[in-house]
Amino acid sequence: MAAVAPTVLFLRNEHMATEALLGEAFTDHGFEVDAFEVVPPARVDSPAVDVTFPDPAGYDVIVPLGARWPVYDPALRDTWVGSEMALLRDAADAGVALLGVCFGGQLLAQTFGGSVARSPRPEIGWYDVVSERPDIVPAGPWFQWHFDRWTLPPGATELARTPNSSQAFVLGRAMGLQFHPEIDTDLLKGWLADDRDGDVAAAGLDHDQLLTRTTELADDVGTRIRALVAGFLTHVAGHSLPS
Repeated sequence: MAAVAPTVLFLRNEHMATEALLGEAFTDHGFEVDAFEVVPPARVDSPAVDVTFPDPAGYDVIVPLGARWPVYDPALRDTWVGSEMALLRDAADAGVALLGVCFGGQLLAQTFGGSVARSPRPEIGWYDVVSERPDIVPAGPWFQWHFDRWTLPPGATELARTPNSSQAFVLGRAMGLQFHPEIDTDLLKGWLADDRDGDVAAAGLDHDQLLTRTTELADDVGTRIRALVAGFLTHVAGHSLPS
């Protein structure tokens, strides 16, 4: 009888934030990929919607992805963010490994007892990330687009950071990332087209700069994201559960 492939569920908290390269990396490691849309495109400007999430027990790994809204927004915590936090707690109790990306990483921090608040300095573009555990989170330039930052949940261990913010932590079988390992040029083009608040210009950058740098780093990032997923599966997904 053929072995059943493990399955990863990507929670697309908004339609612009897909798994992109991260989905490919999990596929390379033998995973079946599933995705669940949380806030539909028509509700981007009014995202406080009630959501019924799938049963987390049917998955081996769950990956909450990015979003443009703050995880601590009261209207969102009263609706789908609160429900997603409950999903993550249930998943941890069921032995499911968790990998949060940007908003998703902040959501993990908030779910397991940390806090999230506005950062004094946003990070947009490619930043050098210093890693204490390069076997889990490879060091080097990773893409950022965030205005908030977390404090670590009780019992968590920080794995990587920039001078401005924590970039990765592990807590049992959960790992939070502040950066965007999934970014490729196609995904970035969509984000730049949707940059209606002028975040990139406010950061002193331009769209062509970011796209050129993303193209230049494509091969390097492809190698490091496969190493990141391998490190997560090897060193985090088999460890004891968060509580």
